Amino acid sequence: MSRIATRIAAAATVLAMLAPMVGGAAVYSNGSKTTTFDVTLKIIADCTIAANTLDFGQSQGVLATAVNVNSTLNVTCTNTTPYNIGLNAGTGTGSSVAARQMSGTGANTSTVAFNLNLTAGGGNWGNTQGTDTLSGTGTGAQQNLTVYGVIPSQSTPQPDTYKSTITATVYF
Repeated sequence: MSRIATRIAAAATVLAMLAPMVGGAAVYSNGSKTTTFDVTLKIIADCTIAANTLDFGQSQGVLATAVNVNSTLNVTCTNTTPYNIGLNAGTGTGSSVAARQMSGTGANTSTVAFNLNLTAGGGNWGNTQGTDTLSGTGTGAQQNLTVYGVIPSQSTPQPDTYKSTITATVYF
């Protein structure tokens, strides 16, 4: 055999020996044993909440008639978890849950009264569980809840941007 043929044969032998290692683990035929293991996860009652801005408009004039707008709260609770959603009084000067106020953001001290309702034309949405909160049961998916905002007709204050920051709380 020529030297080249000998080298080729030697290389082929080495490759044949390495082939089982290149393709994966070696193959054994002396027997086998098995075991099992658990994969676990514990889901607890939980909720998340997010809110969208409720904007009564950026070019409102005289408040001679009611201004009605809607917004949404997004709540996601674990499946079958009961919840209540409450809305606080807000940050407007002199606000209470029963009489919410938006305050001027400029130098004036005027306010604009507004309401947040549980339903269109319905009762006030407050923060006392079992009294004036919105209840529901989680599905495991996001639920969109409507917030009904109303500015009743009232004496119109001076021009300014008026604002109140409401805290929405999910109790579960």
